[in-house]
Amino acid sequence: MQIDLSGGAALITGATQGIGAAVARHFAQQGCALHLWDKQVAICDLAAEISQQYSIPVTGRCVDVASESEVSEAADEIAQTGEASLKYVVHAAAIGSGCFGFPFTNLSPSDWIKPIQVNLMGMVHLAHAVTPLLRKQRSGSMVFIGSVAGQSGSQTDPPYSATKAANLNFTQCMAKDLAQDQIRVNMVCPGMVRTKLAESVWKSWYDQQLTDEVKDFDEWAEEKIKAMIPLGQWQTPEDIANMVLFLSSNLASQITGQIINVDGGYVMHW
Repeated sequence: MQIDLSGGAALITGATQGIGAAVARHFAQQGCALHLWDKQVAICDLAAEISQQYSIPVTGRCVDVASESEVSEAADEIAQTGEASLKYVVHAAAIGSGCFGFPFTNLSPSDWIKPIQVNLMGMVHLAHAVTPLLRKQRSGSMVFIGSVAGQSGSQTDPPYSATKAANLNFTQCMAKDLAQDQIRVNMVCPGMVRTKLAESVWKSWYDQQLTDEVKDFDEWAEEKIKAMIPLGQWQTPEDIANMVLFLSSNLASQITGQIINVDGGYVMHW
């Protein structure tokens, strides 16, 4: 049985780089029309590049998911295109606090504001904007990119960790609400993926090491990965994109409300 993404378009947020960009290319390889959103203006160049490479319709738009009005206007634009109907939504846009948060008292309450606006309210804004589009056709899939930090509690960045925990809970709320409309809602939780966001968190952790114990960052990070991850490797954006593609596809038609870890075994449930 093959993955079938025909007859619809996909919306991917945070698509300029990292996991979002990998997801965009995976969907493009399946011939799926794309709507790519990101706060970075480079999203327009990426959209043109992918459209040319895969000969598919791709739109790129600068959208700050922390802005309810921007998200709503961009969703309205999708509804008015008259092209392929929206069937797949993948939300990858997220930020960290930019601060080393161990102990949490190293932070101030103001350090929590932006992660809450982007990671939590960004998800809420998107969900409210796209759900009416999916409900019209009584089908569709939403996949949210979470984090193992939202399950185990990351002391390096409590605001990021807490917002990802909230994302997980809201994913399951939506899955229950939207099942009657045959809309599936799932979450993929990466483990240790060497994106710019993850690397900024790790480097802030690295910077806290005692001067006489500091090694080269890459050497230090590889030792940490081998100690923390049972499979002993970083995950890649493509690893995450593979799972997103599966959950969005016909092969996962009976999967909803699930939190799937792609983490090399870092979190093991029983």
